[in-house]
Amino acid sequence: MNNDTRMQTRANDAPEKIEPRPTTAPLVDIYENSDELLVVADLPGVTKDKMTINFDKGQLTIEGRRAPATGSGLLAAEYRPLDFYRTFLVPQGIDTDKITAELQHGVLRVHLPKSASLKPRQIAVKAG
Repeated sequence: MNNDTRMQTRANDAPEKIEPRPTTAPLVDIYENSDELLVVADLPGVTKDKMTINFDKGQLTIEGRRAPATGSGLLAAEYRPLDFYRTFLVPQGIDTDKITAELQHGVLRVHLPKSASLKPRQIAVKAG
């Protein structure tokens, strides 16, 4: 057992820098049809490189980071630095290998296709 309780020092002896940023849940609409669930989230000012989408154990997580607006005035005040974060529990039967997402003009669309076993099918009736 190691009884060494000395604290580790940082290489540059500088305190840890923490960037406090407000975090909010994006506004979301969820649609369902026979083929998929569609999650539509409003993420104004977020770019593709500042976005993370994960699907793990039936949970969809959306994270986005908005950089501060350049310049001054009303636009800079409205588009302050902001983090977006939201999670959803997704019902079983989603084909995880076919999940896709696209981000256009601050609107994220995540397509969660249903597996073939969940899709409705018509059953032929035999006469006889």
